[in-house]
Amino acid sequence: MRTALRMRLVAPSATLGMAAKAADLRRQGKAVLDLSAGEPDFNTPAHIKDAAKKAIDDNFTRYTPVPGIHTVREAVTAYYKNTYGVPAPKEAVILTNGGKHALYTLFAALLNPGEEVLVPAPYWVSYPDMVRLAGATPVPVPSSPEKGFLVSVEDLERAATPTTRALILNSPSNPTGAHYSAAALDAIMEWAVSRDIVIVSDEIYDRLVYEPAKPASLAGGFALHPEHVAVVGGLSKSFAMTGWRLGYAIAHPNLIRAMSTLQSQSTSNVCSIAQKAAIAALTGPMDCVEEMRLAFKRRRDLALSIIKTWKKAFCPTPAGAFYLFPCLSDYYTAAVPNSTALSEALLTEAGVATVPGVAFGEDRCLRFSYATDDATLEKALVAIGDFLGKL
Repeated sequence: MRTALRMRLVAPSATLGMAAKAADLRRQGKAVLDLSAGEPDFNTPAHIKDAAKKAIDDNFTRYTPVPGIHTVREAVTAYYKNTYGVPAPKEAVILTNGGKHALYTLFAALLNPGEEVLVPAPYWVSYPDMVRLAGATPVPVPSSPEKGFLVSVEDLERAATPTTRALILNSPSNPTGAHYSAAALDAIMEWAVSRDIVIVSDEIYDRLVYEPAKPASLAGGFALHPEHVAVVGGLSKSFAMTGWRLGYAIAHPNLIRAMSTLQSQSTSNVCSIAQKAAIAALTGPMDCVEEMRLAFKRRRDLALSIIKTWKKAFCPTPAGAFYLFPCLSDYYTAAVPNSTALSEALLTEAGVATVPGVAFGEDRCLRFSYATDDATLEKALVAIGDFLGKL
């Protein structure tokens, strides 16, 4: 059957594709150590699940306003006020079916054909395709492992053109774990405002930041420059709620209304039960989140201690999220010439699932997730090191 031409703009998700390959090997009875997963291995905290159960018992099961009930939008603004000291009106908030949905809807409501969007690389795999589906053109802005995979104002200025409409920032980053300081975010924001460029700040990992780095958000930038800053977040990563599909955007009320109009004709409101769970997550105790953060930090340090024994690898220390993005190109051979070949060889020969860096715009690297238990993480990295040593 013939499909729409726009589908030629979209590639299947590399992360989901690798997970599917690993699952297929498991069905064949082969053992696979999975470092490809982009979701926490913890359970959703009990008080959040209890709020959802209560919502069911209270028969809170009907349609809600498209952007979310008032109390959940207020919970988002309260979270940013309590965490970053930045208030925002609930009219500037929309609840979406995951952070990915927030980004997709925001790009569709913001971008026009012929406009360009700066995408610092390495980037999350979905950014370029989302931009293309909105009719705009993604423009990668390269960074380097030697600079911690962070881009500077000078890097952005070299890439910008008169048709640049927006910039995507992801901090902490998937796939690198790179994290921009508050001072760096301020400098980039001032540059973007001077260029009349809208920053879309993807902060889905905002609570997963490791000392000495400190959490930083562009929510303060939104308060100062609402026409030039939009913040996207969600509960999947920090609250272990991937399957609940809860995301949100904070943006200029005009943009929120446009997103709401688009959402009303596509998905309508977010699940009513999940909205009650979101309120509990955003306004409830954060000790459970802190426990997860500390566990991720311990795993990061464990993983780095093993990777440092690989003689030809270089891996910047990630300041957040739960990924490592080591540069392994010095191991490439004629038989294993790139990140795709190395990732596939690790899966089939070493029994370890990873994600090739080319999917994130950096073919020298592989992405490892340390959102798994310590024993699996250590066993997988030792197996990778053994395999690399034979190349």
